[in-house]
Amino acid sequence: MKYYSTNHKAPLASLEKAVVKGLAEDKGLYMPELIHKLPQNFFDSIEQLSFQDIACRVADAFFGEDIPADDLHKIVCDTLAFDCPAVKVEDNIYSLELFHGPTLAFKDVGARFMARLLQYFIRKEGKERVNVLVATSGDTGSAVANGFLGVEGIHVYVLYPKGKVSRIQESQFTTLGQNITALEIDGVFDDCQALVKNAFMDEELNNHLTLTSANSINVARFLPQAFYEFYAYAQLKPLLQQTGKQLVVCVPSGNFGNITAGIFGKEMGLPIHRFIAANNANDIFYQYLQTGVYAPKASIQTLANAMDVGAPSNFARIYELYGGSHERICQLVSGATYSDEAIRQAMRACHEQTGYVLDPHGACGYQALKEGLRENEIGVFYETAHPAKFKEKVDEILATDIAIPERLAAFMKGQKQSIALSKQFEEFKSFLMAQ
Repeated sequence: MKYYSTNHKAPLASLEKAVVKGLAEDKGLYMPELIHKLPQNFFDSIEQLSFQDIACRVADAFFGEDIPADDLHKIVCDTLAFDCPAVKVEDNIYSLELFHGPTLAFKDVGARFMARLLQYFIRKEGKERVNVLVATSGDTGSAVANGFLGVEGIHVYVLYPKGKVSRIQESQFTTLGQNITALEIDGVFDDCQALVKNAFMDEELNNHLTLTSANSINVARFLPQAFYEFYAYAQLKPLLQQTGKQLVVCVPSGNFGNITAGIFGKEMGLPIHRFIAANNANDIFYQYLQTGVYAPKASIQTLANAMDVGAPSNFARIYELYGGSHERICQLVSGATYSDEAIRQAMRACHEQTGYVLDPHGACGYQALKEGLRENEIGVFYETAHPAKFKEKVDEILATDIAIPERLAAFMKGQKQSIALSKQFEEFKSFLMAQ
């Protein structure tokens, strides 16, 4: 499989190059030349398959031309050492709990897969060291740091905005040491992401270090996020058949890797009726749906901090997939946007009426289904992180005392190790040149 750039000015790349480089030479995002349709008999019996079996079939469609089946199967099975159950919240609304991995966030899937795939390529080519740059607005940093922790031949630099991630999130990537370096940037997430992108474009820096990204701009990070969407359908298929209803997937959306992977799944034949992209106050995509004008802007800080993205990178992939057609995108995806107060109200209402505890991000997805689900539909929203990762906020909003899982508590006992940097690229470059 070859990969092309969304900017169409870079040469075609192999999977290995797309993974190791992360971003194309023309600053575009890599896209697979083909999206293989999965056979109907796979969907006919999908409910009988395990999560790992489903993911292996999907991974083979994406990566099977480039990686031997046994190696790919091992990568997938090592990645998915945990479940992602679809839990009923109320009639016709289900939560896909994506927080059962090591760092209790959905990004464990993509981060663990990418770590194993990148290590496969490093061993295959005998590379000495690859340096992973990752910008985070919350959970990406912890998932990537823990996914790559102790992986030989890889060093990870996590860039995060000072004072704009939760204390628990911060502890998950600043206390690890070993091959993980945390960089505390005096800015917002978009500044962190800009530093990463500019690093890839700097010729001197790339001659000095082998750099790649573990953000959802990397095909090895975002494509595996389709795994759990197929699994969600498998879990809900008997109910869909029994009721004759159609499946709607609602995704709390920040950098748009999750929903983009889901749309790829639909292109592979997954019978999803439509998608809802749930935004917080950073509603650039919602405004695009209303106006047809895509106008990125500086992100603002909200209660759902992992969605605080003012220029969602993966929009370029959705735009490319549908030939820039606003009409076609609107036919498939609708939007919703919620203020902090609306998020609080959704969390309270859900807890009072159902007993289910939402985190602020899942609350956006839940509320979008409450408002937008039609009579002939069953909706599943992504509960992207364990509520305890936002304990202070959740306890205050719900007047509860959520127990912190032992995995999280262990991180919080560690000592913070981070390096403070400004948002100026030259300072960041000088730091990396000294490594």
